[in-house]
Amino acid sequence: MIPPNFYRISIKGIAIDDTGRFLLSKEDNGKWEMLGGGLDYGEDPIDGLKREIKEETGLTVTYVSPSPKYFITCPRHDNDTFIANVIYEIKLENLDFTPSDECQELKHFNVEEAKQLDLFPNVEALLKIYNVNFHL
Repeated sequence: MIPPNFYRISIKGIAIDDTGRFLLSKEDNGKWEMLGGGLDYGEDPIDGLKREIKEETGLTVTYVSPSPKYFITCPRHDNDTFIANVIYEIKLENLDFTPSDECQELKHFNVEEAKQLDLFPNVEALLKIYNVNFHL
């Protein structure tokens, strides 16, 4: 039997500070996640990323890298399907977010700090390939 060939595509943003730490968002379930979300059918990825971040945090994206920095796949946290994350480097106007179910807290972490958190599987997958020298 051939396994299903379906991935939920999400566009994620990674904001990196001057020391190479990346921004994560704590959701209301206590898990930490990257900013961004599901790409709507026919939607431009960069437009979708900006829309998702605005919806989840109220924050304005001021820069998106011209091409993705990372691409990861992993099982979803809640079932046997897989997700694919296309991850762009971003800059935000500020970090004065509006709390929501998907953003209770924002904080920068390095890889070792992030490994101590309750993470979604996609963030765990990112940690395996994250390179602090790959930012702007």
